[in-house]
Amino acid sequence: MSATILVTGGAGFIGSNFVLSERSQKRCIVNLDLLTYAGNPLNLRELNGDPDHIFVKGDIGDRRLVQKLLTDYQPDAVVNFAAESHVDRSIDSPESFIQTNIVGTYHLLEEARAYWKSLPPGRREGFRFLHVSTDEVYGSLGPADPAFTENTPYAPNSPYSASKAGSDHLVRAYYHTFGLPTIITNCSNNYGPRQFPEKLTPLILLNAIEGKPLPVYGDGLNIRDWLYVADHCEALRVVLEKGKPGETYNIGGSCEKTNIEIVEALCALLDEMAPESRYAPHRSLITFVKDRPGHDRRYAVDCSRIERELGWRAKETFESGLRKTIRWYLDNREWVESIKSGAYRDWIAKQYGR
Repeated sequence: MSATILVTGGAGFIGSNFVLSERSQKRCIVNLDLLTYAGNPLNLRELNGDPDHIFVKGDIGDRRLVQKLLTDYQPDAVVNFAAESHVDRSIDSPESFIQTNIVGTYHLLEEARAYWKSLPPGRREGFRFLHVSTDEVYGSLGPADPAFTENTPYAPNSPYSASKAGSDHLVRAYYHTFGLPTIITNCSNNYGPRQFPEKLTPLILLNAIEGKPLPVYGDGLNIRDWLYVADHCEALRVVLEKGKPGETYNIGGSCEKTNIEIVEALCALLDEMAPESRYAPHRSLITFVKDRPGHDRRYAVDCSRIERELGWRAKETFESGLRKTIRWYLDNREWVESIKSGAYRDWIAKQYGR
């Protein structure tokens, strides 16, 4: 396993959880993050003063900076989380998704390729470029359709998923054209600590705690496969250790739930875990709102390949993962307050109404 990893987007939700997980395994982390709205330095406060966590504020599109980090720290792997990742934002402003997810990934690949070619043969063979992507690139499933496999054709339906599909294709091309040892992972919906509250689980949780309406798109019957973030991080470690260059691995929780099931389960657990709340029963706060354009009906991920070939499967049940998630948010009010900037409030108001 890599002794030093360059992680991009390591102050965001999944990235920060991965960085903390890898530091617990004593791996040195060089963490490059632009600290846009979803990147939060408080996600990494446990690593304050840690000499083996080197944080650098910067953009994956800054090739001079990326080149310097690769040259100075000589990582054994690059793990790319850096991305714009919210469908609603991509509908509102697609350009930043194209620039970060496609153009930024291209620049990162180019610098990684130059660095990899400069390595001595032994280290060159062990180097990995792991690109973390999403199941949304596969499009939408009908109620009876089989789950997405690694061979499912791409059919993205939003600017976000289209930009991630484009980046996936670039990463694949750099393996087949240049030999860069890339691996792609496509994950299902993550939930857990440190998630910016534009996504369903933290949005509903934090609104419920404060007695605000719990917005549910459309009829609430859109289905997603839910994956606890710590399970995802463990899967990424396994892929780095055992994954085959040039391949793709789907990562999911084998846990299909409708949005309304998620919201009702969260409300029931919050009733139990915060009995002092004057807003219980929290499900009374549920409000259905107009559906967003191009809202994919169902995602489901077939994880049989990573289970069969690499020996990974999710450990958390949905209830155990959701309990851990709720407990973290209840115990980390300082973090919650830190992300309530004016920009955050304006965004929620714009998407869901005041």
